[in-house]
Amino acid sequence: RVITQALDRGVNYFDTAPAYAQSQDYYGEALGPRRKDIFLASKTHERSRAGALALLENSLSRLRTDHLDLWQLHDLRTVEDLDAIFGKGGAIEAVEQAKREKLIRFAGVTGHYDPHILVEAIRRYPFDTVLSALNAADRHYLSFMEILLPEAVRRNMGIIAMKVLARGAIMREGGVKSAREAISYVLSLPVSTALIGCSTPEEVAENAESVKNFSELADAVMKEMEALTKSYAWEATTFKAWP
Repeated sequence: RVITQALDRGVNYFDTAPAYAQSQDYYGEALGPRRKDIFLASKTHERSRAGALALLENSLSRLRTDHLDLWQLHDLRTVEDLDAIFGKGGAIEAVEQAKREKLIRFAGVTGHYDPHILVEAIRRYPFDTVLSALNAADRHYLSFMEILLPEAVRRNMGIIAMKVLARGAIMREGGVKSAREAISYVLSLPVSTALIGCSTPEEVAENAESVKNFSELADAVMKEMEALTKSYAWEATTFKAWP
């Protein structure tokens, strides 16, 4: 019901991953002939060529599709992750093979732990996209918008935002007031799109309406929102590499 509501509301970018429980199975069941109308992204948390290709085959089967529009190396956190991916027999070899075999159209990286790791990843390989954590509390520690965004913009990458609502933690009295405000903040950054996790069809409808009525926020308004989140920045960015 959630996926169908999103389709009916005109959402055309859909994101999933093997690590997201049964998410891929839900898409496989829900999309049917509407698969051709959307941009479908999934991921691999495997760091080896063989492991990543096996996971890709499983993803395609569960999603009931013959290709992904975007395949992403999932949740990069450490230099060791990068060395495994780019070393002999690493997952980047799977990316190249999948592109040759037309199993994927584009390749990307994702991360919400440390922006420096994503910067190093996109310096090592010409990925098409980067999926990173972005919300109004981001500037207060290990800022993805300050460390990663300029490099991604310079490389003309597709920039996808996640953790926009931080599972609701970005919103509170005396802080960011609503999901609409939180979404508007992120869409006012140089991003291509934003991922919003939804649990009910009603949440989908509400968020879709927020985007439909979106207008870019002034810099002063964005700075004010950032200042409001300072007192609870940790709660809104617990996914980062806090000491």
